[in-house]
Amino acid sequence: MAYSAGGLIEATDYNSFVSTTAGANINNVWSAGSGDSGWGQTAVPTVAAAATVTATQWASLVNTLSSMGAQTSTTLTSRTAPTAGTTIAILAAINADLAACTTNRGNAATVGTVSNTWTGATAKTTATGSGAAAWTITWTQTVTFGNADQARYFWNAGGRVHLTMRKTSTGTDTDPDWNAFVDQVGTISITGRVNSAAQTIAGVSYTGTTRTSGSGGTQTTLATTTGWYQLTAGAAATTVFQLTSATAPYTADFIRVTAQVNAGRTALTLVTTWSDSGSGQTSNISGGTDTASPFGAFGTAPAVLCRFVPPATTSLTTTWGTPAVSSSVA
Repeated sequence: MAYSAGGLIEATDYNSFVSTTAGANINNVWSAGSGDSGWGQTAVPTVAAAATVTATQWASLVNTLSSMGAQTSTTLTSRTAPTAGTTIAILAAINADLAACTTNRGNAATVGTVSNTWTGATAKTTATGSGAAAWTITWTQTVTFGNADQARYFWNAGGRVHLTMRKTSTGTDTDPDWNAFVDQVGTISITGRVNSAAQTIAGVSYTGTTRTSGSGGTQTTLATTTGWYQLTAGAAATTVFQLTSATAPYTADFIRVTAQVNAGRTALTLVTTWSDSGSGQTSNISGGTDTASPFGAFGTAPAVLCRFVPPATTSLTTTWGTPAVSSSVA
C-alpha cells in the first residue's frame, strides 16, 4: 500500500525512509554511507518485512531526521515524534526533508574547536638567502586520519583544514616587503567540497579551496572548485593557490600552495613555497623567533601554520577521530 494519509504504515514504508530509498535515506547520510555521503553515526535499524512498525521506531526516525536538519541548518517540516501508546499518524513530507538533508549534507551549522598542536617545525628561525640571490623556503605539512572512513566523516560533516602564515622579523632591506606580502595571503582553507558544491560551514561559504581575510597581491591561482574529493588519490600534487607580489621590482616573487591526497585517502599533504626571484638589490630575509606548539601566537620568523577545524559534536558524536598534523620546513 502506498504511504499516504489514511493508510497503514508498513515496514516497507519505514525501511525506505531509513535505508532503501536510493540516494535519499537517513542511513546514507547519518550512518556509514559511502564516498562524500555519511557521518559515521549509529545506523537507524530497519524493521522486519512482516513486523509492525512501533511508535518507538518512528520516534527514532523522526528524532534522527531532526538531528540531521540541525546539523545541516536545513529547515524541516514541523512534526512531533510519536510516543508509545498513541496512534501513529502518517508524517507528511518525510521524503522531501530527507532529500533536502541529502542535498545539504556537507553543510554544518557549527564547528568544533580549532586544533593548536602539531609535530615538527613550522618556522624558519635562521636567515634565508644571501645578497641578491634567489631563494625559496618550503613547508610540507600533512594532516593524517586514522583510516579512510574517519577521513570521510571529517570532511562530510564539515571539517576544514587551513593554512595561516606570518613573518614580522626585520633587519634586511627586503624584510618589510616580505612581511607585507605574507600578510596579504589571509587564510587558505581546504574543505571536502561535498556533493560537488560549496559548503556553508558556521555561516561561511567554502567552495573547496577558499581564501578568506586576505587582500592584495596578484592572485594567479585559486582552485575554488577543488577540495578533498576533487583531489585524485595517489596523484601528483595540485596547485590550489598562488599569489605573486604586486610591488615592483618584486613581481616575480610568489607564495604557492599545493595539495595532495595519498593513495589510501587517509592523508592530506599541503606544500607551501615562498619564492624570491632575487629581483631587488638585496633579497635575503631574516629568521627570528619560533612559532611553537601548542599554538599561542606567531613568533617573528617566517612561519606557515597548518591546523584543522573538526566538525561540531552538537548533533553528532565524534566518528572522525583526532587527525595528526606534522610539519617540516626547509
